[in-house]
Amino acid sequence: VQLQASGGGLVQPGGSLRLSCAASGFNFNTYGMGWFRQGPGKERKFVAVVSWTGRRTYGADSVKGRFTISRDNAKNTVYLEMISLKPEDTAVYYCAASSSYRGTTEDEYDYWGQGTQVTVSS
Repeated sequence: VQLQASGGGLVQPGGSLRLSCAASGFNFNTYGMGWFRQGPGKERKFVAVVSWTGRRTYGADSVKGRFTISRDNAKNTVYLEMISLKPEDTAVYYCAASSSYRGTTEDEYDYWGQGTQVTVSS
């Protein structure tokens, strides 16, 4: 199983980024896919999740209206579109796969990627 996250980088406040996570080694179409993040000195926290079909999404209050999660099952890839970025969004972002379509806690996830760094700073 592999989950390869990419797309992170340095961006100014108010800017945008699009993260991608390419999956392989498991039946992608039958797993909910989520994003978590871990800021400096903080615990890893839930960001957003998308259902197996992509029709249902759910996000943390802190990112609602700014982050959009989506997936392309033909490409085995999940995305996180981030706009209006703030310094407090600075974190390592992880993608993960869950047998639950609406997993919001780490223990609901079976597979994890290695993370991609997002830094929001002027």
